[in-house]
Amino acid sequence: LSSASLVTTVAELLAATEAPAVVDPVGVSKHGDSLLAESALDAVRHRLMPVATVATPNLDEVAQLTGVEVRDEAGMERAAEAVLALGPTWALIKGGHLSGDAVDLLTDGTETHWYRAPRLDNRHTHGTGCTLASAIASHLALGHPVPQAVGLAKEYLTGAITAGFALGAGIGPVDHGWRIDAGAKGSAGE
Repeated sequence: LSSASLVTTVAELLAATEAPAVVDPVGVSKHGDSLLAESALDAVRHRLMPVATVATPNLDEVAQLTGVEVRDEAGMERAAEAVLALGPTWALIKGGHLSGDAVDLLTDGTETHWYRAPRLDNRHTHGTGCTLASAIASHLALGHPVPQAVGLAKEYLTGAITAGFALGAGIGPVDHGWRIDAGAKGSAGE
């Protein structure tokens, strides 16, 4: 959603449904490249974030949307407060750009959940944010409460990163079919 009109249209559609909405504000890539037109930022802040059940910004997107710079886990708590102030029911602050374990913070302002996974030595990580948001939405559609949906999605993503998908010479995507591949190997006795 690169323009204010697209953001506004999607926000209006989401507001008209009772289904849970996961908003990954995809404003900055994992490499720091801006993906959102400056003119669309206000629409994301004031139209899209308020209709989100869960907002899932990475640290660069938190800075872009709120001005809060995160350098450590304590900063993730300030970031979550700033994102919640934009109106989503839950904020999932993705700390993948911090050093150490891959840590994410989920809060609705009263409940707080930390999700940790080991940092994996795999360069095939393209699409991690979109995959996590989609997995959360899938688990919400199955009826899981938000904290459980996020935990299950984080587990799925960790498996997809572990498997990786070497595609071409550059950074490949995560392996969305890792459970299928694992099941096939397991049934073959490997």
